[in-house]
Amino acid sequence: MAAAALAPVDYLLHLADNALVLGQRNAEWCGHGPVLEEDIALANMSLDLVGQARLLYQYAAERINGDEREAARFAHLRGARAHGAVTEDTLAYFRDTHEFRNCTLLEWPHHGPLAGSAVAPRDYATTIVRNFLYSALMVLVWDRLQSCADTQLAAFAARSLKEVRYHLRHSHDWLVRLGDGTDESHRRAQAALDHLLPGTQEFWVTSPAEQAAQADGTGVATAALRDDWTALVDEAIAQATLDGTQRKGYVTQGKIGVHSEHLGFMLAEMQGLARAHPAATW
Repeated sequence: MAAAALAPVDYLLHLADNALVLGQRNAEWCGHGPVLEEDIALANMSLDLVGQARLLYQYAAERINGDEREAARFAHLRGARAHGAVTEDTLAYFRDTHEFRNCTLLEWPHHGPLAGSAVAPRDYATTIVRNFLYSALMVLVWDRLQSCADTQLAAFAARSLKEVRYHLRHSHDWLVRLGDGTDESHRRAQAALDHLLPGTQEFWVTSPAEQAAQADGTGVATAALRDDWTALVDEAIAQATLDGTQRKGYVTQGKIGVHSEHLGFMLAEMQGLARAHPAATW
């Protein structure tokens, strides 16, 4: 009997990093939401994303510990190990910026294009537009991964799809509400769309990890999803009376570890306690 296909570790980390980074970003709204209901909704969606990341990191850690070559590749990560073995916390808290494989769009702060050290108020339109653009992609990705050759990843996909469908519905409804609302809400939604849409170009650039996963049937060719994503996004943008033509610009490279300065600031906050006490148990 042929061995079951297993998704490449780097592909699992790409999916996990996407979820963790956006979950961490959205959690910044906890206690600061525009209304109580939205505060709770964003916190719950952050928990969904962190939960997805945890499952994927646990699976990646299992794979790393069971393969000598992979174990050697991650041997430099010394923190949060369990009896010498890599754990989900090792992967989340002890990798450096260049080792993360998330799309760059997800690490940007909740405001327009400013330097990483700049201070600016959180902009809810920026949050909503990013959640919509990413959720529109992940509804398609998780749907396809349900039938991938890696049965464990397929099971994760089925669970995650249910969550991201709600994320998409929530962000879609708010996108339309903001775009087709007051002059001020329309202006902010349009500014957020102009800022974030160029960042989606990275979705369609295939990384080595994605290429390897596609080759053995354990991953999704995101470039093949572009037409479906565009149709879904364009329909919502039209409903919101917004202009979605501003899509060109620098193509970011977070999927291969080239990130904006914003990720470093975010990881410093997220990882600081774990790195200060690398042998602690929680």
